Amino acid sequence: MPRFPRGSKAILTPRNVAPAAGGSVRATVGLQDFIRGLLPKEERFFDLLELQARTALDAAKALASFSDGVSVAELGKRMQIVEHQGDKLVHEIEETLAKTYVTPIDREDIHALAIELDDVIDLANQAARAAELMGVQRPTEPMSDMMTVLVRTTAEIADAVPLLRSRHYVGIFAAKARIRALEKEGDRIHRSAISKLFATADIDAKVLLREREILEDLENALDHCERVADTLANLAVKHG
Repeated sequence: MPRFPRGSKAILTPRNVAPAAGGSVRATVGLQDFIRGLLPKEERFFDLLELQARTALDAAKALASFSDGVSVAELGKRMQIVEHQGDKLVHEIEETLAKTYVTPIDREDIHALAIELDDVIDLANQAARAAELMGVQRPTEPMSDMMTVLVRTTAEIADAVPLLRSRHYVGIFAAKARIRALEKEGDRIHRSAISKLFATADIDAKVLLREREILEDLENALDHCERVADTLANLAVKHG
């Protein structure tokens, strides 16, 4: 450790700290973490991520309104509004990341979570667009069932994301288990519906293709919900 004149204040920087042999990288990283810990963190990221999670729930609810009698044309309009809200949030998160030095969690984790939440919104919108483009006027029973599962799953996500702020990591692990169970439920509905489609000998090829397309979009949306849950659980392990 270098000596400083009596009465002077030593500023701990990687230049004047002499780490143990072989530990220079660890000492530098540790010092950076120490300095970052002293600086105020931008808590707005939690606000934006929580809002994005609620937007994913809004997207799932808007899609499920198709089962309640909303026309396919009106469904498309509703989904476009929600998707644009999601895109704006991603843009705001990326802009804020570019302007912020100290983040409450690692910036790459914030960005990954934001993108995964946006993917859920995009895939819900994709299912609605497929219905409109392929002329599906009413969802089938398996479609409606999967939309209901998607609403329940995104509701779990909307409840789980705020647990990052409060550091309630046990709650995050519990939410992950519930989300995974819901994804498995959606997977069973999807497999059964696809099996029945191909088992119907006299089914019109156009009907088979369009129903399979929408079911695949819904399945993908649920798969991405599980990815969100995995990311939240990884953050709980990382910071817990």
